[in-house]
Formats: sequence, C-alpha cells, structure tokens
Amino acid sequence: MELLELRKRINDIDEKIVKLIAERRKISKEIVEAKEVTDKPIRDPKREEELLVRLIEIGKEHGISQQLVSKVFYEIIDDSIRLQHSYLQRLANQNEMHTKQLRVAIQGIEGSYSYLAAKKFFSSYNDDLILISGNRFDDVVNYTEKGEADYAILPIENTTSGGINEVYDLLLHTTLSIVGEERHEVNHCLVAKDEISTFEIKKIYAHYQAAAQCSRFLSSLPDCAIEYFADTAMSVKKIKEEKNKFVAAIASKEAANLFNVKILRENIANQSENFTRFIVCARKPVSVDSRIECKTSLVIATAQTAGSLVDALNVFRKYGLNLTKLESRPVMGNPWEEMFYLDFLGNIADEKVKKAVEELNKHTRFVKVLGSYPSQEITKTKVADQEKEV
Repeated sequence: MELLELRKRINDIDEKIVKLIAERRKISKEIVEAKEVTDKPIRDPKREEELLVRLIEIGKEHGISQQLVSKVFYEIIDDSIRLQHSYLQRLANQNEMHTKQLRVAIQGIEGSYSYLAAKKFFSSYNDDLILISGNRFDDVVNYTEKGEADYAILPIENTTSGGINEVYDLLLHTTLSIVGEERHEVNHCLVAKDEISTFEIKKIYAHYQAAAQCSRFLSSLPDCAIEYFADTAMSVKKIKEEKNKFVAAIASKEAANLFNVKILRENIANQSENFTRFIVCARKPVSVDSRIECKTSLVIATAQTAGSLVDALNVFRKYGLNLTKLESRPVMGNPWEEMFYLDFLGNIADEKVKKAVEELNKHTRFVKVLGSYPSQEITKTKVADQEKEV
C-alpha cells in the first residue's frame, strides 16, 4: 500500500509537470505574438544565459545536477524556439497555408523513422495529418510532384553512415523545393517475436542504411545472414508474420511496440549518438522570416579545370557565408565528373546571398537552388562562468 501511494504521488507530480509545460508553451506563443508586433528578435541570448544560470543554482540547492537541469531546460527552450519559428513561418506563408488536412508522403509505413520524423515536424497538425506511404524514395517525390501529397519528407544524411545517395540524386532532377528540415535521433533496436539469445538468430531483416549504421554489432554475429528490406518498420512486420522464432529485425523502439514484438537489444548503432537529418519538400518554395536562422541548399557543377572548385567556394568566404555541408556525387554518364551539394547559413531573400549566388554562377557550369528554409540546428546557450554548453 505504501508503494502504491508513492507511485500515486509520482503520477500526480508528473501530471503537474506536463500541465506546467503546456502553460509555458502557451505563454511562449503569446511572447512571439508580442514580438511580431514589435519586430523584436526571436532569441535573447543574455536572457537565456541568465535563466539557465539561475535554474542551475536552484537545482544545486535541491541536490539536482547541472547536467540534468541543463538537459531538461535546453529541451524546453528548444521547443519554445521551434514554436515561435512555426508561428512566424505561418504568418510569412499564410497564402500558401493549407486549410484542409495535410498530406505528407513518407518512405515506409507507420513506425518507420520517416514516419516518426514527419510526426515530429508536423506535430501541430495532430489529427489533421495524413501520412501517405511509398515503397521507395522516388515514390515519395512523385506523390508530391503530382499533388497527391502536400509535402515529401526524405532522409538526406546520417551521422554514422553519411549521405543518402538516392535522395541527393533525386534532388538534382525534382521540381520540388526544400522548405524545412528535421533532425531525428535514431535508436536502432534488435527485435524478435520471442525472447531469444542473439546467438540463436539465423537471419536479420534490415534496411541497408540501418545495417550500415549497425555494422559493428552485426559483425559480432558471424553465423547470421542479413537480408535487406525496404523499410525498418516493414522488417518488423515481416518477422511478426513469419512463424520462425529465429529471425530478427533492426528497427525503432516505436515500431517494436507497434507490432508487439520483443526488444532484444537497444542502441546497437556504431555511434551512441546517431542522428538522421530529414528534409521536407514541397511544390513551392517558402519565405523565411528574417528573424529565423535560415539555411540554403544548392547543387553546383564546376568546370573540369584546376582550382575551379576552390574559386567557387571562395565566393562563400568573400560574402561571409558559413558552409555547413559539402557533398560530392558523380555526374551520371560523365565518368570522373562530380556535382557538389552545399548547405550554407543564409536566406536567399537577403541581398548578400543573392549577390553570392550571382557570382557563383560565374565560377560554375551549373547552379540549382534546392531551397531556403528554417534551420533546425539551434545553437545551444553557453553558461559563461562554467564554459559548458547547455
């Protein structure tokens, strides 16, 4: 009875925490509405630092570590910034906003990582969000180009396995524009129908990207065959349907719970911090409020002469534009020629960025702007006296 009473008290406290977070979010929305009238910037770094220092000190008084306080409140601040960005983006693009249910094309089924990233990015739509599943990345693009979906969400790179080549190649030819991005933390799990030892497993179904990200773990199972599957969640569905208890799959915890299978091992990726970056694409580009940190993506082809790439990259240096990504891909049909995909911080609507792109055209054979969109790489506030990111 004492344990039940303690658990009830914990539940009551947790409920209060959730309600307080909801109340805080409501005030955050009121703040951005006030900022919209006064045209004040979204972030106030000094206030954020003062807030975190004060909360860390309060935490210490109650025996709570700086790490825990920092982690909790960074998530809260991050959510507040995203909420305010979303509000300003809706205002900037209100002529393009959908009054109907939102249709988003994803590769895979419910429980896949694309599904989870889409639910996170479009979280404000809740029940008005319809997800359309495609077997391949080009299906996702085609649905959106044809108007069967309003948006496409595609994985573009992973911190463990690198760039996703098929998606880069699709961006070269699609008429869609990148209008957003989402970073999703990936927790690859080994799952099976029943609780069995990993040494009993004879076959593992996995998406080839998931297998690449978990290569170290898979190499520890030398007698186990790997069979590639179109999607992580589909691989879980496959083992659920099979009657063989000695097959397993690599998928998310959410997919395992959805199909009611056993999680044998969590976090089996080569790197403990494993993130996939997704891009959100639409038929029309978006305007980005000048107060939101913006990222622009390009694809370029340079002349096949010495120093041509350096000349192109020096344009970004000249205009003070910070490159965050540079990825090369071969030009199909032209052996040893490369296209280059670049991300940089800057808004295509800014005069400085416009001039940079104009000058870039002088040093390249081809330039395509893939999109300008709000960056999700939110800089963490630093506590000056402790020199630690929080």
